[in-house]
Amino acid sequence: MGTALVYHEDMTATRLLWDDPECEIERPERLTAALDRLRQRGLEQRCLRLSAREASEEELGLVHSPEYVSLVRETQVLGKEELQALSGQFDAIYFHPSTFHCARLAAGAGLQLVDAVLTGAVQNGLALVRPPGHHGQRAAANGFCVFNNVAIAAAHAKQKHGLHRILVVDWDVHHGQGIQYLFEDDPSVLYFSWHRYEHGRFWPFLRESDADAVGRGQGLGFTVNLPWNQVGMGNADYVAAFLHLLLPLAFEGGYHLESLAESVCMTVQTLLGDPAPPLSGPMAPCQSALESIQSARAAQAPHWKSLQQQDVTAVPMSPSSHSPEGRPPPLLPGGPVCKAAASAPSSLLDQPCLCPAPSVRTAVALTTPDITLVLPPDVIQQEASALREETEAWARPHESLAREEALTALGKLLYLLDGMLDGQVNSGIAATPASAAAATLDVAVRRGLSHGAQRLLCVALGQLDRPPDLAHDGRSLWLNIRGKEAAALSMFHVSTPLPVMTGGFLSCILGLVLPLAYGFQPDLVLVALGPGHGLQGPHAALLAAMLRGLAGGRVLALLEENSTPQLAGILARVLNGEAPPSLGPSSVASPEDVQALMYLRGQLEPQWKMLQCHPHLVA
Repeated sequence: MGTALVYHEDMTATRLLWDDPECEIERPERLTAALDRLRQRGLEQRCLRLSAREASEEELGLVHSPEYVSLVRETQVLGKEELQALSGQFDAIYFHPSTFHCARLAAGAGLQLVDAVLTGAVQNGLALVRPPGHHGQRAAANGFCVFNNVAIAAAHAKQKHGLHRILVVDWDVHHGQGIQYLFEDDPSVLYFSWHRYEHGRFWPFLRESDADAVGRGQGLGFTVNLPWNQVGMGNADYVAAFLHLLLPLAFEGGYHLESLAESVCMTVQTLLGDPAPPLSGPMAPCQSALESIQSARAAQAPHWKSLQQQDVTAVPMSPSSHSPEGRPPPLLPGGPVCKAAASAPSSLLDQPCLCPAPSVRTAVALTTPDITLVLPPDVIQQEASALREETEAWARPHESLAREEALTALGKLLYLLDGMLDGQVNSGIAATPASAAAATLDVAVRRGLSHGAQRLLCVALGQLDRPPDLAHDGRSLWLNIRGKEAAALSMFHVSTPLPVMTGGFLSCILGLVLPLAYGFQPDLVLVALGPGHGLQGPHAALLAAMLRGLAGGRVLALLEENSTPQLAGILARVLNGEAPPSLGPSSVASPEDVQALMYLRGQLEPQWKMLQCHPHLVA
């Protein structure tokens, strides 16, 4: 399966026939500029190209009234003055003799893409359409939108394919009130919109665009609005919204031609499985963003258990079984080392390291071949190793690496890691004997830091402790997920229990691991599944998939050589850009997991701004 690109050149036909400064920005170049950029980047050629079809009037009637469909159909025979008069009856709309045809193509493109994905013909895709749709209402055009393309696609997915849970994420400067109105009482569609609001002073000037509009009737809690009340929101603000609002709910239950074209290219690259580029700028959400996020969380909390659990006050907690000897540890170690480490983010994190696109997306370096291992066709199995003398030099400080099998595995890991650091390979999987897992990880960390990585994130699961002599210089962030102890041993060394429930695991990843990771902004990520890691395949795949959004996708997974080939295969597919498998039925976190998470957040929030979702915590 691949990525579909749905488009039809006829959608450029509709255009403004009279002077109207408000509407002139909606023009054919919105499509042609985006398509030209896709071709320049070689992205269109990598997609399965589908020509859009017209939606039938019956399909339009899934969300629009027959009278409104008839009205738009009649615009095909109207003259210029009649079109202008009819357009004046709606807000920010113009009609053209080609509008009905173009709008049916726009809606049909969405339907075609839904069918292709849900029948397994493609894995994902992008419909490049105009006119747009998210302001379109049951019996009214609005904001350049004629038919509500996304709403029609969602209704079609329900009716034809029997879907019961659909998530619509509406990312636009304007609130998509049309989608909200159409599904506000429908619990089968979760509608999420972040948009410029400015306390109601920005178009469409609607009270129901605010955070406290949460749906009605059976749809209560299935409308989620995140209103931005300040302009200029940055990467940190959007990442915070993802981690603290959108993803918890999702798991539980442009007109500027240059920026538009670039956004389309980045979307298609991501759908194709290419790694995301590193984010720029300091990762600290602004006060206004935190106020909006917290307002939305508060409005949604009565309807979502995950938010109810997370909104426990994040302050140092009373002694519990999650702290050593029943005592809470000190906030963070003091002294010059901590001060030097604390100053590292401001100097290091503002300058993410960029690297060219690698020639190999994913490589797998196993100690012995396994005929049962199934890999995607473009994932290579690496046979080469680092030079023997070099491998032995790195192994010398570790007794567990003296055995031949451990030395062989280390040589393959070093060769793979060098390929990643040199920009030849993007991500990889390496295996090591269980007895040498800790030593191999130690070598990987030191090799990475000494051969080009400026900031290294290590997520270690199981019996893998941080090397005691690893420098506390702010260049490495070590997250241990193991045992029953929650401890913030320093700003850059955190230990948390492995949650026993899927809901707890998701809360840990979204509420702790990812905020720390995005705040740190590594340029290399190591994920080590050591002895006793206790992680099931789908959970390991989800962790790897989410960490792949960091460091330009430069992620190295270290497995025990006796791990199942299924685990290596699923990680290879995820690192190569495929979606992780389902985690199964959703569940909530246990009280113990929630307590451990909130304890650590309380310890770390003053130092890591991405953990914060309450505005009063901003310094």
